[in-house]
Amino acid sequence: MTLFLSIGEAMVELSRAPESADLWRLGFAGDTLNTAWYARACLPESWQVEYLTRLGQDPFSPRMLEFLGKSRIGTTHVTIDPARSVGLYSIELHDGERSFAYWRGQSAARHLAEDTDALDRAFAAADAIYLSGITLAILPEAGREALIARLIAARAEGKVTAFDPNLRPKLWESADAMRHWLTAAGEGSQILLPSYEDEAEWFGDTSLRACADRWLEAGAGEVIVKNGGGAMGLLEAGGYAEIEVESSRPVDSTGAGDSFNGGYLAARLTGTSAAEAALRGHAIARQVIAAPGALVPVTA
Repeated sequence: MTLFLSIGEAMVELSRAPESADLWRLGFAGDTLNTAWYARACLPESWQVEYLTRLGQDPFSPRMLEFLGKSRIGTTHVTIDPARSVGLYSIELHDGERSFAYWRGQSAARHLAEDTDALDRAFAAADAIYLSGITLAILPEAGREALIARLIAARAEGKVTAFDPNLRPKLWESADAMRHWLTAAGEGSQILLPSYEDEAEWFGDTSLRACADRWLEAGAGEVIVKNGGGAMGLLEAGGYAEIEVESSRPVDSTGAGDSFNGGYLAARLTGTSAAEAALRGHAIARQVIAAPGALVPVTA
């Protein structure tokens, strides 16, 4: 059995029910959880998918564990914090685009990297490791250092390491801190999965190629620059190319990038070329944005 490990914060999701503005639906999501969910949908059964996070003892945390089990995502590396709770967010849509409100100050996931022995066991067991800029943003500096050091070591050992910067400036203490820590993670990233619009705003990239080149200079091995449904930039050993894709008007853009990541990584981990993997990831994302919610059943 080959193991894909995703690391980050799983949260309770509240979304408005379509039948009434006064009703809310409860679900579970979070960027790295979403990617793990789509990777599980796309990977063959010879791959095991595990999630590393920290939950609390609130009423929702046991339901989160139950959800992970039903989704065939392993919980070996999920720990329980007796003093904290799972984070929560609400999501509302306006013409297919999303807006969020968060309650995550007491999130147990903020302490997911404190047990370094547990981190070592999880990294040692994994063949492929994925995390995001949000994973780093919610951690104290010591936690960020611990994760990045292990990501660099895992890549040096020949493991597949993947990172989505997933820029969320409001989660960081400053824009400079965000740029520093995200760039530091580039050294440990065999596969880098940035989104052009955010990268251009916060790093000043003037083109898809400029974005890809910057991450290559940071140490990444393979860069696929997502572009909101438009042409994507791909930089790998064979050179740079732009991949044209068919765009779609979203019903709900929630989870688009996460689902792309899951589809892309599943394809790469099973031997598909980077260019074909980009098309497969895009095909998954197009299915996801055509329906409401972060987690949508897809045809792999």
